Amino acid sequence: MRFLGRLLIGGDERVEQRNMGWNMAGSFLYALASMVLTIAVVQLVGEDEGGIFSFAFSTFGQHMFMAAYFGMRPFQITDTGRRYTFGEYLGLRVVTCGGALAFGLFYVFLNRDSYTWVKAATVFLMVCYKVIDGFADVYEAEFQRDGRLYLTGKSNTFRTILSVSLFLGCLGFTRNLVFSCAAAVAAQLLGLALFNFSVIGELAGVDWERRPGKCGLLFKENVLLFLSVLMDFYIFSAAKYAIEGNMADKYQALFGAIFMPTSVINLVAGFVIRPYITRLSIQWESGKLKDFAGVVRQLSAIIAGLTALAMGGAWLLGIPVLNLLYPKLAYLLVSCRAPLLLIILGGACNAYVNLFYYALIIMHRQRVIFGGYILVSALAAVISSPCVRAAGILGGAASYLALMAALAACFGCMAFSVYRKRRKRIC
Repeated sequence: MRFLGRLLIGGDERVEQRNMGWNMAGSFLYALASMVLTIAVVQLVGEDEGGIFSFAFSTFGQHMFMAAYFGMRPFQITDTGRRYTFGEYLGLRVVTCGGALAFGLFYVFLNRDSYTWVKAATVFLMVCYKVIDGFADVYEAEFQRDGRLYLTGKSNTFRTILSVSLFLGCLGFTRNLVFSCAAAVAAQLLGLALFNFSVIGELAGVDWERRPGKCGLLFKENVLLFLSVLMDFYIFSAAKYAIEGNMADKYQALFGAIFMPTSVINLVAGFVIRPYITRLSIQWESGKLKDFAGVVRQLSAIIAGLTALAMGGAWLLGIPVLNLLYPKLAYLLVSCRAPLLLIILGGACNAYVNLFYYALIIMHRQRVIFGGYILVSALAAVISSPCVRAAGILGGAASYLALMAALAACFGCMAFSVYRKRRKRIC
């Protein structure tokens, strides 16, 4: 394990290039996994089980990842002053992961009358899979705080390859969704040991101390971020929850299929945004506001360009390409061009949400973020299910776009207001 850890860390040369390259590889494979796994399940075991898996993996499982994650990643990686030790971040993460697992089990129990055994087992196993991801994140955030984002990328890359390969191999051989999900969970545990535990012990300067009361203070500082992250994902997934509650399982698979191009926009936007987070934090703390604003404008322009490319590609090739990827859903996809375009626009708005969210975190405006999420969560609760009941998949897509646009506008205006006030004080 020590040899493996040293091998993964490597030397100190070309760190910036390695940070960019491995972050792109890890983020790409992590996002690709969701697409590939859902496609494989639909093709190998049918639309209904594909819809069950899509909900379990990309919606409820991911929501439990957010609960385990507790919104701490941005806080931890921007804690460049080392106010809290790694041991304190880890201690709190153990608690949040345990809570996410317990809630996942409770959710399945609540739905025991409406869920089949296969659906209940799939949902809970994907909760386990995602909670392990949430636990790995505390290690990966520490790698990034140490200036070694490439180690985060390596962990994402190798854990994803290991778990996805085992899942697909088992599903192809057995055609048993529950067994394949259990195999993926086992692979996640192995990957956590190989690519996170082995590395953290070989990094110099990692502080494992857990000072009395510090985990409690860390909880208090992050509880608003935690609630914000839960609301953020609820807003992001409100249309999927509405489809889960009002339509058959196969329509969850259909919505997941037309949602796929949106993931590409956010994936590429993440490639661009993540490496700049630490730089933006330093610029803000040191008062280099023009440089800070320049980076934000540059990232905003890149997102706009990606959106234009995605919209053009989706109009011309979107449905034909999705038909090739999801041949069993082709009879449903034929009428989904308009929902596809609406979802891509919503994905672009979500990329802006992420950019302005990180800006507000760097500005230490957690309460502002929380207020924005409360407002848009209330809107999500009001419009999502009625839109789906009224117009099905098109209604779900329209509600997703409306919610993402509202949240992006809210965060953008808040960030600009905070920036302008500080600039006036300095001038």
